[in-house]
Amino acid sequence: MSMGSGGGMRSRRRRRSARPISEINVTPFVDVMLVLLIVFMVTAPLLSAGVPIDLPKAPASPLALEKEPITVTIDPEARIFVLEEEVTIAELVPRLTALATDGLDERIYVRGDQAASYGTIMKVMGTMNGAGFKRIGLVALKDPDG
Repeated sequence: MSMGSGGGMRSRRRRRSARPISEINVTPFVDVMLVLLIVFMVTAPLLSAGVPIDLPKAPASPLALEKEPITVTIDPEARIFVLEEEVTIAELVPRLTALATDGLDERIYVRGDQAASYGTIMKVMGTMNGAGFKRIGLVALKDPDG
């Protein structure tokens, strides 16, 4: 008789250990989240546009454009950049002509740092205008007060 009751105890133990575990394993989820966090931390600084400058603020609304214009940037040290490539004033017009798909009707935006010399900005704009480019605009940040 004792054998029968001992065998019953063994079968009960087996049933308890054979039950499925109802816990969720979050380790793979955490691994994926950490990888995504690292990827975004590395790529976020690379998404900033062009040469870092401190644009002035203005109470104007942004323009709606069909295609991306060519940007000419002037930093506080009076260095000139077309897109993100540094050029001299003599190289400016040939570089713009090579990039302009619409010819002299290409839209060009001038991004001048607020600490940059007004004379340097005007010299760059005058050089572009003298070469025949007529659609030249200045870029500013929207003034939060205006």
